[in-house]
Amino acid sequence: MLVVKTKTVHCCRECGTNHPKWAGQCSGCGAWNCLVQEPVDEAVDLAAEGPPRLAAMSELSLLHDIDAMLGQPQPTGIGELDRVLGGGIVPGSVTLLGGEPGIGKSTLLLQLLAWWPGPALYVSAEESPQQVRLRAERLGAVRPELWIAAETSLDGILTAIAGTSPSLVVVDSIQAIADGRTASAPGSVAQVRDCAQQLVVEAKRRGVPVVLVGHVTKDGSLAGPRVLEHVVDTVLSFEGERHHALRMLRAVKHRFGSTNELGLFEMTGRGLAGVPDPSKLFLADRRAGLAGSVVVPLIEGQRPVLVEIQALTVSIRPGIPPRRNAQGFDGGRLALLLAVLERHASLPLGDHDVYVSAVGGMRLSEPGTDLGVTVAVAGAARELPVPDDLVVVGEVGLGGEIRQVVHASRRLTEVARLGYRRAIVPRSCPQVDGIELVRVATLAQALAWATDPPRGGRSDNS
Repeated sequence: MLVVKTKTVHCCRECGTNHPKWAGQCSGCGAWNCLVQEPVDEAVDLAAEGPPRLAAMSELSLLHDIDAMLGQPQPTGIGELDRVLGGGIVPGSVTLLGGEPGIGKSTLLLQLLAWWPGPALYVSAEESPQQVRLRAERLGAVRPELWIAAETSLDGILTAIAGTSPSLVVVDSIQAIADGRTASAPGSVAQVRDCAQQLVVEAKRRGVPVVLVGHVTKDGSLAGPRVLEHVVDTVLSFEGERHHALRMLRAVKHRFGSTNELGLFEMTGRGLAGVPDPSKLFLADRRAGLAGSVVVPLIEGQRPVLVEIQALTVSIRPGIPPRRNAQGFDGGRLALLLAVLERHASLPLGDHDVYVSAVGGMRLSEPGTDLGVTVAVAGAARELPVPDDLVVVGEVGLGGEIRQVVHASRRLTEVARLGYRRAIVPRSCPQVDGIELVRVATLAQALAWATDPPRGGRSDNS
């Protein structure tokens, strides 16, 4: 006889580890203040006797006999999405798409469904079918083989998948789905974990790709337990400012390819449009002759991108602690570069507030932007603009030395294509046709050349 017993456990939001009582730190992952109370049902067989039986094993196969072509990615018809996914969506894979509310997640997925060859199922757990139809008409995504199910029950979703036999399933969103066998509210740690795991099992069993939409917290991380990111194959982050048209798609986790690629979209009246030349978009409204403005070439995956960095310094009254504010740039890295500026470039900034921003909503994470940030701050503090045809690239060391960056030739080729004629680079940078290189060894040399270039544009190519 089976008896269902309900007990209360404390579950970690980060890793999903259960604890019999509350504790300040999770014993599974070490995170602090992450335990939430969850009811758990247990089925106990009072008539069970003898040792437990082993579960039936699935059919074995030799790795040599597996056909790798069956796992080739299917193109989505959206170039920027295929770039991030490494060619498309892999059959049987589970993809988690996260982003802030209103950023365009549902719009992107409806456009994906419009291009997808074959029958597809869109599970709308937060909107009615009429609302989805209105958005689909605006995006031109209405087609005969697109099924829609306004369903919040996991059993209902599994029944819809069995009844429609789709070649792609989109669930919007996983936080709104509930399993009747789990005694907790939708969006809880237990519900999100259990529903995601069952959808993963269904995707692997049928060989059908599944895309899950996930909410994010205030700090931009995916809501729900961290185990949600572990069970899926790919985690995509959709970023951007809601008041700007630019949207950025990144792969945080991808079992089938690189996580370094960046997809760029522009939100238009008819949906998301890919941006084939992001450098022109980032630099379209740049103001010439502005002190504190510097252009820096980045590498996002395989694509070079030119971004404008702006800096502003404001003097403050004695006794007031200075502020260091960075948008799109790590605040700790900014504090380190300001210390190097004061120590090795004789630029005291202790009585100034310093603000640094990456224009266009880009996030500057690679060290190749260090020299651009320091030149922008120095130009703002001295009120000296850099030449309009100059770009800056290089990593700044704690000793004030300028270090090499990866893919320098590819960056400078993009710089020359956009019409820039000079670049401040490390001494070991290779020569590139069409651009004059100013090779520097120290931060002091770079600042001297950037804010007060020699007449005639002489460069140090030794």
